[in-house]
Amino acid sequence: MNIIIGSDHAGYDLKEVCKAHLLQSGEHQVKDVGVFSRDSSDYPRIAKEVAVAIGRGEYDRGVLICGTGIGMSITANRFKGVRAALCTDVYSAKMARLHNNANVLAMGGRVVGPGLAVEVLDVFLKTEFEGGRHKKRLDLIDD
Repeated sequence: MNIIIGSDHAGYDLKEVCKAHLLQSGEHQVKDVGVFSRDSSDYPRIAKEVAVAIGRGEYDRGVLICGTGIGMSITANRFKGVRAALCTDVYSAKMARLHNNANVLAMGGRVVGPGLAVEVLDVFLKTEFEGGRHKKRLDLIDD
């Protein structure tokens, strides 16, 4: 799977954990759009870069990490074709894919620990959209 990932300074450490996990699996290509340090940064810039790429269909899924994941998810969801889901547990990640066909996972580096984060990430990437009645609901959102 082709994945784009980004964070702000508060999500930097967790982004690095997630990126390493993805690369170690050997199943994914990962584009890291920053940030590349713990120096203070503005999350909307990174969220926009990931969201635009997802909206254009350049990547299969996106991952955004800030302190809570809230700012990243709010920003990403402003872009056409993006369905960003803030997930802090495995069940939410599964349902975000099954029922909402989310294409961007947002997490909080100050909320989710590294062990849980990679579980959430794996479930988000492996779960397929269920379609059916859920497709109709997504169409209503897009209208």
